[in-house]
Amino acid sequence: MEALLSSSPTLRLRPPLPPSSSSKPSLSVSTFTPPSTKTKTNFPFHRKSSQFKPKRFLRVAASSSARSATETAVDSLTVPSQMKAWVYDEYGGVDVLKLSSNVTVPNVNDDQVLVKVIAAALNPVDCKRRIGKFQATDSPLPTVPGYDVAGVVVKVGNQVKGLKVGDEVYGNISEKALDGPKQSGSLAEYTAVEEKLLALKPKNLDFLQAASLPLAIETAYEGLERAGFSEGKSIIILNGSGGVGSLTIQLAKQVFGASKVAATTSTQKIELLKRLGADLAIDYTKENFEELPDKYDVVFDAVGLGEKAGKVVKEGGIMVVLTGAVTPPGFRFVVTSTGSTLKKLNPYLENGKVKPVIDQNSPFPFDKVKEAFAYLETNRATGKVVVYPVSEEYILEKMAQNM
Repeated sequence: MEALLSSSPTLRLRPPLPPSSSSKPSLSVSTFTPPSTKTKTNFPFHRKSSQFKPKRFLRVAASSSARSATETAVDSLTVPSQMKAWVYDEYGGVDVLKLSSNVTVPNVNDDQVLVKVIAAALNPVDCKRRIGKFQATDSPLPTVPGYDVAGVVVKVGNQVKGLKVGDEVYGNISEKALDGPKQSGSLAEYTAVEEKLLALKPKNLDFLQAASLPLAIETAYEGLERAGFSEGKSIIILNGSGGVGSLTIQLAKQVFGASKVAATTSTQKIELLKRLGADLAIDYTKENFEELPDKYDVVFDAVGLGEKAGKVVKEGGIMVVLTGAVTPPGFRFVVTSTGSTLKKLNPYLENGKVKPVIDQNSPFPFDKVKEAFAYLETNRATGKVVVYPVSEEYILEKMAQNM
């Protein structure tokens, strides 16, 4: 396999529901101005998203003229041989991560496209992989981490039929997160991805929002499917404010037609769960969900509460377990990434029935990936932690074209 580090120094589902007429506020900011990498910022735990003012330049897929401009801009790009990327060559904590400017741009296989990364999101699996929990099935070191991506296609393989240069796409770049994941991930200026893993970015979402979705929404959807969830059934989601949980609430309600959705969270996030569509939001700091009278067809355990979670499963029901010990009637699965799932869900994203949920401390600039991971590992994040912009010069080019 070609070395990642160069020796030379350089640089599904029902038809879509009708559009929502709800007046409830959006759950995430629609657009963002890229943070300056030259401006000193506060420690990111305290940095608020209000610093990032809305800007229209990111909505480049909203019209045919904008798409034409995007294609022209991308066609004029020369893909370099090397790029900036975050890399680790040993397993460990956040300190093993290093920002390098001489990482080889990955080759594109016949079934792949090369994506210029505009935004990427972090996931707990990134952290587990980095500390070496999956060494037996991991790709070789050194590793560029990252699964979630949103960006622009800049090169296509010979067998690619559905995507072209200039397309704005999003997806989870590794079909199996734990079984031979890509050595060169999304926390880089470029990443190579199989066409089947990608979908066109929803027209109403910017790159930041799109990047927050793939792995979490695919996990939520596949978990519900595997559990046999369907219209009229009830569900409780443990950790409803997390990246997967916040999307599971929305999919259960808006896509699968749940009769009742309950979810747990902390006191300050109760209102968020209600806005997401939870019929019952349970404050786990004040109530023990397992002592409440209701039982559910499906328990979606994103925390790892084991036997405690099993106490609220109806007779004949089932429990989806994402982490921790699996106890009857629970099961665990490893998500399979597929662009077809994202394509099924795009109409729900575009009509606003399902919304991205992004932590208020996001986005983190590309040079603050260590801080982003440190924050994620506090387990205090609401929704997803996103890194943006990755390819800042592309964003600046878009700004210039729209001035």
